[in-house]
Amino acid sequence: MMSNIPFESVPILDYSLSQGPQKPLFLSQLRHAIINVGFLYLSHHTVPASLVEEVKAYTPRFFDLPQTKKDELRMANSPHFLGYSRLAAEITKGEVDQREQIDIATEFECKYKEGDPIYTRLWGQSQWPDESDLPGFRAVMTEYFNSVATLSYRFLELISESLGLAPDALSTFLKDPADLCHRGKIVKYPTQVAGASTQGVGPHFDAGFLTFLLQVTDQPGLQVQNPKGEWIAASPIDGTFVVNIGKGLETVTRNVALATSHRVLSPPVGSGPRYSIPFFQAISQHVRLSDYHLDFPPDAIELRDARGDTHVDSVNFSEFKTDYSGLVNLIGRIKSHPDVAERHYPELFAKYFPNGMPFKVSAY
Repeated sequence: MMSNIPFESVPILDYSLSQGPQKPLFLSQLRHAIINVGFLYLSHHTVPASLVEEVKAYTPRFFDLPQTKKDELRMANSPHFLGYSRLAAEITKGEVDQREQIDIATEFECKYKEGDPIYTRLWGQSQWPDESDLPGFRAVMTEYFNSVATLSYRFLELISESLGLAPDALSTFLKDPADLCHRGKIVKYPTQVAGASTQGVGPHFDAGFLTFLLQVTDQPGLQVQNPKGEWIAASPIDGTFVVNIGKGLETVTRNVALATSHRVLSPPVGSGPRYSIPFFQAISQHVRLSDYHLDFPPDAIELRDARGDTHVDSVNFSEFKTDYSGLVNLIGRIKSHPDVAERHYPELFAKYFPNGMPFKVSAY
């Protein structure tokens, strides 16, 4: 049994070990990372290095577009909460996040019609720059997201095995992969301004099952909070993804898998902007995680219990215990982007903002 001493670094796992005779070693390392850390680096994965390099090259080029071109893609245009957000447009833990971003998703035609659950309107098409403004951007980003999605399916099976479950025990929550809309962001964190907040994004959890983060540039900034409340650096390592557990997976595994609070500090003065691309694995909108019971072997339960209480600077997505996953995600989007909600979901906007548009809003 692994030690329950709070982690002081994020483990690095070699994905290639899972494909051969050293798979038992990989699963043992993965079990420790999932139960005791909630974060890991994944090296030698299946997303082509050439595709990753193309994505890295395109990332700053998007943010270098004229502001008027980016504003044409503003999120308020989209009932799916997909599109561009200007610098300092979001709040986490009561402070402004110093980041500029565009939210995009895998290709998906919105199937919502009158009378359907309102949360099914959340999934739909992304907004993209004109091809003449950024040739090839849409094609490369779409190929990249599809490639990460394929990796995420296989990795979820490995997580199941590492926890003593059947390989498809967690895949059931994804239903038909062709009917999923995975989301993500392309993010720019500008260099710190003297005397201003260092909060790139404040302490938070991710909501779903798995996040795969590509750290595009070399600047540090990502930090992970261990159970003692200490902040541990997760600085970029070339050729890796940072993978972390979301609150949805923690909920359905009855806390066997650990969702870990994390934050990003703005890059230091003189270091240049930091770019990153998180990919958020989608699960079926129509599952209520509390309706499912997974039977874990006793040793997995013992490891969970030995971990003890956590003391973290963040909050809990408790709605997963009562609501459909699609509604949980829609509520999070509404709280984070009330301008979009006011335009496209007026009834829900009135419910969560009875006093009108807030001066400060927060998804967390």
